[in-house]
Order: sequence, then C-alpha cells, then structure tokens
Amino acid sequence: MGASRGASAAAGAEMRLDLFLWYARFAKSRSIAQRIAEAGTLRLDGRRIERSSACVRVGSVLAFPLHGNVRVVRIEALPARRGPPAEAALHYTALDLASSKGVDVQHGAA
Repeated sequence: MGASRGASAAAGAEMRLDLFLWYARFAKSRSIAQRIAEAGTLRLDGRRIERSSACVRVGSVLAFPLHGNVRVVRIEALPARRGPPAEAALHYTALDLASSKGVDVQHGAA
C-alpha cells in the first residue's frame, strides 16, 4: 500500500481540503483549517464547500476569506508535509484580484 500512496502523489492525486489548507500554511492548525472549510464561505472550482473532507487536486482553484481579505489560489502541487513557509508557497499560485486591493486604496484616498 505504501507504493501506491507514493505513486498517487505524482499523478491524479487528491488530498483533503483541510489538510491542504494546513500544509500550505493558510491555517495555523488543522482544526482551524477544518473550520475554514466547514464555514460555507470557501469555494472549490466555483462550488461552495461545507465539508473539510472535500478533495482537492492539482489545478483546483480555491477562493476563501482569510484575515479580512479574499484569497484566490490555484493548486500547483500537493504537499507531502507541512514544511516551512517558503516551501509551502511553492504548492500554490495566488490569483488574488488586484481590484480588491484597489478598492481599499480608493476608500482611504477619498
């Protein structure tokens, strides 16, 4: 079974949503990652998710509120562990909307 687990990490692999959020350092603990996933505010490929056990794959797009901002990220690779922040950042690409930052700047300027 260990051999099949390693093979699935490369192609066509899936990972629990809460585990990805924790490994990618969007949450400080797995229980916080589960709360983010189960809050009903997270979208996975445009679909509203309320289960922390939902599966993510390479290429999936996640959108969720985090620390007062909406984060939009595309999963580039599935992490094998919760590593340092620099390593975690290699597993996703931020697709955050520049317009949301512009709205905050315009509010302060006006």
